Amino acid sequence: MELAIEQAKLAQKDDEVPIGAVIVSGSNVVSSAHNISNDPTAHAEMLAIRQAFSTSTLCDAEMYVTLEPCPMCAQAISFARIKRLYFGLIIQKVEELKMVLRYFNFAAIYLKFMVGY
Repeated sequence: MELAIEQAKLAQKDDEVPIGAVIVSGSNVVSSAHNISNDPTAHAEMLAIRQAFSTSTLCDAEMYVTLEPCPMCAQAISFARIKRLYFGLIIQKVEELKMVLRYFNFAAIYLKFMVGY
């Protein structure tokens, strides 16, 4: 999570929304990213997933994010088959959070997926 926070700080220095994401597999950092504004899909999670897929599969990977994922990122995390997700802060409206968690509950039917916060 410390690396994800460092990524969030980099985003903040660039006047971006300070969200960072890191994907690890075992003790190896597979990818890390932070939000950028030139693309509406360039959320930290999406960028980290894209970067990670260029080097490995993610079935045994864990993702650390400084903020709970939006619905778009939640679906991408599910499709990427990331094994575990940890996020540091919840600020979404209750209904939006329920929608995000539904994605993960659906994914849990097919995958051993865990969410921690």
